[in-house]
Amino acid sequence: MVNPSKPGRTPQILSMTGFASLRGAAAGQEWLWELRAVNGKGFDLKTRLPEGFEPLEPVVRARIGADVARGNLSLSLKLGKGNPGESPRLNPRVLAEVLTALKEIEATASARGLSLAPSRASDILALRGVQEAGPLPLDLEALRDPLLADLETLLSAFDGVRAGEGAALAAVLSAQVARVAELTEAAALAAEARRPEVAAQLQAMVAALTGPGADAARLTQELALLAVKADVTEELDRLRAHVAAARAHLAGPGPVGRKLEFLVQEFLREANTLCSKAGSAALTAIGLDLKHVIDQMREQIQNVE
Repeated sequence: MVNPSKPGRTPQILSMTGFASLRGAAAGQEWLWELRAVNGKGFDLKTRLPEGFEPLEPVVRARIGADVARGNLSLSLKLGKGNPGESPRLNPRVLAEVLTALKEIEATASARGLSLAPSRASDILALRGVQEAGPLPLDLEALRDPLLADLETLLSAFDGVRAGEGAALAAVLSAQVARVAELTEAAALAAEARRPEVAAQLQAMVAALTGPGADAARLTQELALLAVKADVTEELDRLRAHVAAARAHLAGPGPVGRKLEFLVQEFLREANTLCSKAGSAALTAIGLDLKHVIDQMREQIQNVE
């Protein structure tokens, strides 16, 4: 399977949530693989393997770690019954204990002058534990290759689920980024429309500060502050740059969740600054709409690998 973070993979967004299961059988043994994942800040894999299969854990962990960048994952391997047609077999340990006990009983009876009927094999076989049915003892070496082959199939199915959910996420995020782009251009128009109002404020301030005894230094300072507060050009330029970066991330290969998380913080920073510098009801309303869309983006990005 191709690692989604490696170059050459078809660009796609993967969800951090997913589930896949797979049943298999080999060497007289049946099993069930299950892999599930939910959102997480980093990569956290918990494994539940049957007793005696601990040597598989580092192999399994490395394989999944090469395929999944982050998320809280849980992998379990459950063993089922073996071939139901298998014949019962002797339990050597229990048989030895039974024969030792019979020998002691016969010796004790003989010492007391008692004669016991000879024991029959059928009687011994009927004793509890002498025979046992079910699969042969687990042989990890015999099961290792079939289990790992099924793990590959499981991961393919798991990635298919994540890719399906990721495609839906990408569509939602793309629409939200497009909405941010629309609002950014609307903000640019609103900022242009308020220029006469800003000019009037400047004229009023100049008139107030150029009377008798006017302080030229103060006039310069006040005009500079008003000009800075009224100018949202930098915020709009940065919003446009963030829109371009978001689109590139959504179209690019590899896990992009963390990059988008950082980017959405930058989006919100510019939207907050735009609101604080709005100076008009129209521009403030656009800034609030921007913040609303960006918050929706942040919620969706929490699901992206």
